[in-house]
Amino acid sequence: MLPIIKLIMSPVLIILLFTPPQEDKLSKEAKELAQEFGKTLKSELVKGMSEGGALNAISVCYEKAPKIAEHLSQESGWKISRTSLKARNENNTPDEWEKSILFEFEKLNESGEDQNILVHSEVVEKNGIKIFRFMKAIPTDAVCLTCHGSNLKDEVASKIEELYPGDTATGFKQGDIRGAFLLSKIIVDKTE
Repeated sequence: MLPIIKLIMSPVLIILLFTPPQEDKLSKEAKELAQEFGKTLKSELVKGMSEGGALNAISVCYEKAPKIAEHLSQESGWKISRTSLKARNENNTPDEWEKSILFEFEKLNESGEDQNILVHSEVVEKNGIKIFRFMKAIPTDAVCLTCHGSNLKDEVASKIEELYPGDTATGFKQGDIRGAFLLSKIIVDKTE
């Protein structure tokens, strides 16, 4: 009986029993990065609105959002972007996996789920490579309606058309799911 107790109390076994799976760690990292991306982007947009109104905010989003995502991606080793069923930037058009999650977010939102906790993560395999994919819903706040609502001012609509030909990211109402933060990272199998 004593050898079993020694094995159970072994520090290595205790660490193995209480170390969260790799997916939990990746999900936590992704959630933190999504929050950082959202907070940084919102700060830039609020600053842009206060310095020059909606027209300036559109330009800020056009110029800075990709740079913020790129900076966080390079800094963290994750691929970070945004996506939406009604994308403003054609580079953010969702793939089939992303669409299915966005539709699920919309269903959960309609059933009353808290928008701020709508997340999904999954390990997918593509061309023999395991990839951890994570999405966090982006709720539509009142301030978002200036550029994403149904009743845009003419100059706002013109600026959006100028920067984003083919834009479909309007017609939202407060409380809608506008899209999602999208993060992915290749999983390196350390046992190989």
